[in-house]
Amino acid sequence: MSEQLRPGATIGILGGGQLGRMLAVAAARLGLHVHVFDPDPACPARDVARAATHAGYDDADSLKAFAAAVDVVTYEFENIPTETLDLIEAARPIRPSREALRVSQDRLTEKTWLEELGLTCAPFAAVDDAEGLARAVERIGTPAILKTRRFGYDGKGQARIATPGEAGAAWEAIGGAPAVLEGHVDFLREISVIGARGLDGKVACFDPGENHHEGGILKTTRIPAEISHALATDAVLLAGRILTALDYVGVLGVELFVTETGLVVNEIAPRVHNSGHWTQNGTMIDQFEQHIRAVAGWPLGDGRRHCDIVMENLIGDEVETALALAADPAVALHLYGKAESRPGRKMGHVNRRID
Repeated sequence: MSEQLRPGATIGILGGGQLGRMLAVAAARLGLHVHVFDPDPACPARDVARAATHAGYDDADSLKAFAAAVDVVTYEFENIPTETLDLIEAARPIRPSREALRVSQDRLTEKTWLEELGLTCAPFAAVDDAEGLARAVERIGTPAILKTRRFGYDGKGQARIATPGEAGAAWEAIGGAPAVLEGHVDFLREISVIGARGLDGKVACFDPGENHHEGGILKTTRIPAEISHALATDAVLLAGRILTALDYVGVLGVELFVTETGLVVNEIAPRVHNSGHWTQNGTMIDQFEQHIRAVAGWPLGDGRRHCDIVMENLIGDEVETALALAADPAVALHLYGKAESRPGRKMGHVNRRID
């Protein structure tokens, strides 16, 4: 099988959330089909995919049938069981590679890997039990944040520790799961770089965006970030180092803290990223098409920014403002087709042009 897919080929996507939905739309524009694998029959990507399999990630027969029906497999979330990947990789290539998943699935592994690459992270220590947390707090100090090593997102699986006396409550708050204690970073702002690497090894990055969170959930990303050209270049080069070191194929998100002494890596995400949604209306080729191009073996596209934008997530019942937002000529509305809104749930986003 040629590494470069032809129009009419099928890309399999593990996960059918909003990222899978937008990947499917991007693939359709290029004449490529998408087959989604997700346990939820009502997943957002189901509405726009050519085919879907709804089964558990431990359903060996369904996974084998899924792999046989596609030409290459990618994913929209990183917490995929190893056994699932074993079954698929026996039949079809997985892009990005499993090394990217191995590194990013565990916060301790990720931070250790990044430091070995020569990049700067917040001070951190492994925590396996309450006694280990006490030792980590003594070494790292407070304030600090305790994060589960796996499965955390949008502020979940995290507990802040303002003083050493709060350590016990924090340990209980995360359910006593294996964790990492991260020291406080005195940062000026948080930025992220969305980068891509093709099968041919070529790298292309979008402009860094400046992120603002509310309640642990990304609320807005503003493009361009309020940083110097030199710092933006450093951020892009840093993302390129990570992509190359992982021998990565696809789009990757890199979250960074801007400090007085330089850039500190917060985390990486081996997939299209919420902070890259601005590219849908600010570039010729957005992050979703860029990812599809990469995993299909196509040339990467032109991701140069052509206007300034603020991306804002619509969280929970904020989706009720959708019709009013649609009347604003400076706004592009993107809804995810989720049937039920609830607090903290991302229901869509808007990209607002800044004149």
